[in-house]
Amino acid sequence: MENNVILEVKHLTKYFDTPKGKLHAVDDVSFSINRGETLGIVGESGCGKSTTGRTILKLIEPTSGQIIFNGVDITKYSERQMRKLRTDMQIIFQDPFSSLDPRQNIMQLISEPIREHHICKSKEEVQKRTLELMDIVGLARRFVNSYPHELDGGRRQRIGIARALSVNPKLIVCDEPVSALDVSIQAQILNLLKQLQRDIGLTYIFITHDLSVVRYFSDDIAVMYLGQMVEKSPSDKLFEKPMHPYTRALLSAIPLPIVGKEKPVRQLIRGEVTSPVNLPDRCRFLPRCSECLENCPNARTPELVEVEPKHFVACHIYNK
Repeated sequence: MENNVILEVKHLTKYFDTPKGKLHAVDDVSFSINRGETLGIVGESGCGKSTTGRTILKLIEPTSGQIIFNGVDITKYSERQMRKLRTDMQIIFQDPFSSLDPRQNIMQLISEPIREHHICKSKEEVQKRTLELMDIVGLARRFVNSYPHELDGGRRQRIGIARALSVNPKLIVCDEPVSALDVSIQAQILNLLKQLQRDIGLTYIFITHDLSVVRYFSDDIAVMYLGQMVEKSPSDKLFEKPMHPYTRALLSAIPLPIVGKEKPVRQLIRGEVTSPVNLPDRCRFLPRCSECLENCPNARTPELVEVEPKHFVACHIYNK
């Protein structure tokens, strides 16, 4: 593994047992991320993108596969071993309100990880570091004794970011961190995360369903469908030349601010998403695909292959 690679995921799989069988939440996902870069993971609700992020952090135990962080395989790490690693790997949750303890004020919320992991030695150092973090994330010090319910969504999310930063992490999983916020606040939070990446050298896994956001924020983009990665490429290349039929349909659904001109024809995705329980070994997009070949119904699940430099696609159109 190259020294510049901070995280490498190999054949990551997570199944959940249900009364009807195995639910394929994440199925044979592989990728790597370089230090200081952002991998965006996009897809419909239920595609497994959030489960992927949480499994990488071992908040959920993987069924199989490997998670290699900083050159070390942490897949079999115990809870005690992972506790030491929590200072290097953090998460920002989607809902800033439900992820914060309503009984704690801002000083207590931000300082909790600092105290828990013994980042600072004295009470004065903890307080000083907490105020510094409030300055870094753009949270006015006058809110130091306020409670989450007294603040708006943007300020709550800044608390979540400050908590993640408090232990000096190297990798942060951003699990739809702006989807619950107003558009103007979304831009502020995204700009803040970008600035922090430039200043500190953070590495992000940015999970979202908003393609316009992920284009702005990510170096590489991975598209997931029913637990599998169907396309992965540099951000610009994915938008210039999407290859998988599902990716093309997703991109065509992005609203375009065109007035007085003829808009491009949208590629509609017909039908419903297949049940993720007991999935057969075949292309999972097949029932909804308008470009399937004659052999697609009888072929096995397509592998993710490099069709062009750094552009990977899992589709029988390219796996000939």
